[in-house]
Amino acid sequence: MRWDDMIRSMRQYSAESGIKVLDRAVAIMHACAQGPLSLAQLCDATDLPRATVHRLASALEVHELLSRTPEGWWQLGTGFGILGSSLIDAAKPTMQELVEITGESVQLYQQTGQSRTCVAAAEPPTGLRNTVPVGSRLPLTHGSAAKVVLAFTEDDIVDDILTRAAFTAEDIEEVRRNDIAESVAEREPGLASLSAPVRDSTGAVVAVLSISGPADRLRPSPIGRWGNRLLDAAAHLSSII
Repeated sequence: MRWDDMIRSMRQYSAESGIKVLDRAVAIMHACAQGPLSLAQLCDATDLPRATVHRLASALEVHELLSRTPEGWWQLGTGFGILGSSLIDAAKPTMQELVEITGESVQLYQQTGQSRTCVAAAEPPTGLRNTVPVGSRLPLTHGSAAKVVLAFTEDDIVDDILTRAAFTAEDIEEVRRNDIAESVAEREPGLASLSAPVRDSTGAVVAVLSISGPADRLRPSPIGRWGNRLLDAAAHLSSII
């Protein structure tokens, strides 16, 4: 993504709680979710004064919500991993059970700006598989997990992504109706997947649970093959987090 496109995307984040310092801190973290940024880039992305950005970023660093690269650029800190560890710990048994049932790879994704990040993964011990390393950031333009993320995120982000996505607004509406998505050879040739949302106690979508593997094993419909199992697993995980 070009820098001017990234800036436009980051400036689209404009939620306001009425607590200015909190809104600004969240805007800074939201910008850093796109990747490491210099102080100047962070000011540009948030449209905040340099002194304000430096003060808030330094405070977030104390709480380990931001950290600095060796070059001194700002990035998300390890505190986010700690905050998300309860979800990941809860998900591991469910993910491993899905691997044993399906024989396919299983991932847990969370939205990071205009991308999705793999925060947990489980793999079958042998055979051809789709490995997504934990920490991998993938675009929201391709794949079943991307469809689920977009189905439950802000309309302005959805509208922007759909201008270059491999799927349509109608596909997103179908995900909203059915709580599940699939893709075949959409992100990579020979790869297929299906994904479902994971919700917290308020009903908000906090993660996406996915099954992926060789398209030949999941054709003609990944949902037809493992959809019920995935929906049951996502519902169970939603009930325990």
